Amino acid sequence: MRIILASASPRRRELFSRITENFEIIPAKGEERADLSSPPEDIARALAKAKCDEVFSLCGGLVVGCDTIVVYGGRVLGKPEGADDAKSTLRMLSGKTHEVITGVCVRYKQKTLIKSEVSEVTLNALTDDFIDGYVAGGSPLDKAGSYGIQDEGVVKLCRGSFTNVVGMPVDTVKKMIREVLEDDTFGN
Repeated sequence: MRIILASASPRRRELFSRITENFEIIPAKGEERADLSSPPEDIARALAKAKCDEVFSLCGGLVVGCDTIVVYGGRVLGKPEGADDAKSTLRMLSGKTHEVITGVCVRYKQKTLIKSEVSEVTLNALTDDFIDGYVAGGSPLDKAGSYGIQDEGVVKLCRGSFTNVVGMPVDTVKKMIREVLEDDTFGN
């Protein structure tokens, strides 16, 4: 069976390899669009479904699509538009708690499952010097919320799934694949 991860993210690729080693990477190419007036979990699920549906329509097989958003003060934060945006976002989140929501869509044949996972993350109090150096290193520029939980010195506390914050809630995805395949032995 053909198993496809609809993502170009190296972090998702690494996380997905914990579920199965037998998969292909075929990123969705469509523009990420969602109704930002919707509840944040609906936005994350809609974005994940759009990615999954696009790749499924081209390739078939079993397709997994994910999208991660950060929510703070009722605002949805995606990837930064550049270094200045990343710095502004990090200053806003510094020392504060926010939500990280990953939408997941798994599709196989006629069955589609869509879920989302929410984790709470508190960042350390970040100095301007730390933020400037961190952004200059490039790591936050391709991440929702402008940071990586795996990056040293950024995160103080995570409540919920660590892998969700990285970009794919591994346990949830594994359960969804089992359910869509109706096979309790997948991944064991």
